[in-house]
Order: sequence, then structure tokens, then C-alpha cells
Amino acid sequence: MRSVDLNSDMGEGFGPWTIGDGVDAEIMPLISSANIATGFHAGDPSIMSSTVKMAREQGVSIGAHPGFHDLKGFGRRHINATADELINDIIYQIGALREIAKMHGLTLQHVKPHGALYMHAARDEEIAKLLVTQLHAMAPELLIYTMHGSKVHQQALEVGQPVVCEFYADRDYDLSGSIILTRKVGPLDPDHVAEKVLKACQEGKVKTVEGKEIDIQFDSICIHSDTPGALGLIQSTKSLLESNGISILAPQ
Repeated sequence: MRSVDLNSDMGEGFGPWTIGDGVDAEIMPLISSANIATGFHAGDPSIMSSTVKMAREQGVSIGAHPGFHDLKGFGRRHINATADELINDIIYQIGALREIAKMHGLTLQHVKPHGALYMHAARDEEIAKLLVTQLHAMAPELLIYTMHGSKVHQQALEVGQPVVCEFYADRDYDLSGSIILTRKVGPLDPDHVAEKVLKACQEGKVKTVEGKEIDIQFDSICIHSDTPGALGLIQSTKSLLESNGISILAPQ
């Protein structure tokens, strides 16, 4: 790779509460794409507006980060709902951020479901098909962030919706290529995470929890802003990539 997108979740607070270390302002200049919380799992109109403004000032591309309607569980608990209901929730959230972005003179680059909703769409063919079909009808230029080989990825390729596949720097993988789900991630070694990302970029491989290496395909690296020590993880990763000739750029 000569360049790669680096994305992180931004604006994940609510009113006076902040998720993670509260370092959005420090992280924003380091990334190329920001996934902005849209109110259901985190975020509120004022936080959305200030986060969009911050992204504009730093030249960072923005995307909607819709989640399950679950503030208490931070969108990481599965909610049983019909596919139609979930799509309505997603479109509602995209619309909210789109209008706030317009207020600041920006357009949305992408949409990336959050947490449990992201994993649900990745595995459930009905919700994936409905999501991609609806997005293609309303915004055929909007990028969808997902995992390579997921149901969303497959559906996007079928209808011609632009798709960006992700590599999760701060999550572990198993032999199936799936990330290991956990509600609470402990502190990680920044150097270890950076080396893991560099290996993925240079060799297309990642070591699994079983101790074996698997192939990985991606266009974007995700480091969650609510992971403890996220700022250090992003700083180390960006520095190591750039020192090895890999630029941080939003998807073209």
C-alpha cells in the first residue's frame, strides 16, 4: 500500500457525558475519515455540529455513524427489530447528520453502522440487502464502510454501491476472519498495534487469537476513539505507516 484511510469514531458523547478519554480534538488532525455519532447510541445535535465543524477545520472527511437506539448500552447490545424498522432508524440518523453537515458547508463521504448494528448488518442478508438498496436509491455516491466478505460488502458489489472494507487495529481476529466482540477493551500497547497495522498493510496478513496468520483485505484502518489510550494508538500507527512510505488519505 502507498496510502490508506484511517478512520475513527467521533462525537460519541451525550450532553455533558463523554465516552472514552475525551480526546476527539487531539485525534481529529491525525485521521482522514471521521465516523460521527448520530444520536441513537451517542451524540446529540450540538455535539454533532461541533464535531462536523472540527472535521471541516482539519480537512477530515465525514460519515454518519448510526447505531441501535440504545444510549444506555452505547449501541453494543443487540436489539430485536424488523429490517424495515432498522433501515428507517438508519436513514433518520443519516438525514440528521447530512443536514448538520450542510449547515457547515460539507457533504457526507460515507455511512458506517455502529457496534452491534454494524455486526448485525454484516451477517444478516435481509438487513444488508435493504440497507444497500435504500442507500443506492437515495445516495449512489455514498461509501459504505464494512468488513471484507460481509453481507453488506457482497450486496454493495452486486448493486454497484461504492464500498470501503475495514481493518480493525484495536480488535482481535479469529480464523474465520471475524473480529472478536467485546464490550470493554482494555489498554493496548501502541507499538504492538502499529506493527500489526503495518504488517497488514505491507503483507495483507493478521495474526489471529489462535496464533495463525490469515489473509486480510481492506481499504481503511479503524481505531475506536473510546478504546483506552486511543490517542497513543493512533499517533503510533500513523507515525509508523508514514515512516514506511504509507500516506494517510481518505478514500478516493
